[in-house]
Amino acid sequence: MNKQNVVLIGMPASGKSTCGVIAAKVLLKNFFDTDLLVQGLEQSRLQELIDTRGTDYFFEAEEKAILSLQLEATVIATGGSVIYSEKAMQHLKSLGKVIYLRMSYEKMLERINDLTTRGIVVKKGTTLLDMYNERIPLYEKYADCIIDCDRNTVEETVEEIIKAIN
Repeated sequence: MNKQNVVLIGMPASGKSTCGVIAAKVLLKNFFDTDLLVQGLEQSRLQELIDTRGTDYFFEAEEKAILSLQLEATVIATGGSVIYSEKAMQHLKSLGKVIYLRMSYEKMLERINDLTTRGIVVKKGTTLLDMYNERIPLYEKYADCIIDCDRNTVEETVEEIIKAIN
């Protein structure tokens, strides 16, 4: 049994959770969503946490949650902002192969239909486009593999994740 983890990073709505669940089934691995871990530890929805405690607190809570992970044979879907923490990303890289699900800004906008409730961290005074442009080099920095998802169906992205692992 292959105990290697697969870590999915990428923009909000890039398919980390959706594709991660299916990839886990195909690869005979567990599935873990770090956003759910943060919500559980903080006893708060992500958007509430950002709105009430601020982005800095959210980043600290996310980093703490990630650093607590000790998993094997798991597909891990991360929050889109995980790349802001060098410590968290080094920990995730030590746990497994990091795959960046890349998509265009236009595709992200097309897929995000719940911006006010989704728990997307956009720093005060910046736009969604600013966030997008700021994160791209960070995703690329930490990725062991990049999958372009713009034209892919969920199934095609899952196939590419499996190819990247094998």
